Amino acid sequence: MAGAGLADLGKKLLTEGKLTFRVKVVPRAAKSELVGVLEDGSLKVKLAAVPEKGKANEELRQVLAGVFGVPRNQVEIIAGETSPRKLVRVTHAK
Repeated sequence: MAGAGLADLGKKLLTEGKLTFRVKVVPRAAKSELVGVLEDGSLKVKLAAVPEKGKANEELRQVLAGVFGVPRNQVEIIAGETSPRKLVRVTHAK
């Protein structure tokens, strides 16, 4: 996935039905937004939520659901629940 653009990720999700990727989260930002793709291929996402009681994780799921056009329940954090570096899986029902 290194070097893949966001559009490439969206196409891969549509063709394969699922997508697993790394995310670097920056909590306590002024607003929640996808910043871009880092050199290592990870997505960088700023979140307004604080990393307490799962608030930032839920907001991350919401932001990524909007980016990929899927329901929030199709975005799963599979590793890194308490870390700023996470492994995320997005599925797309065909």
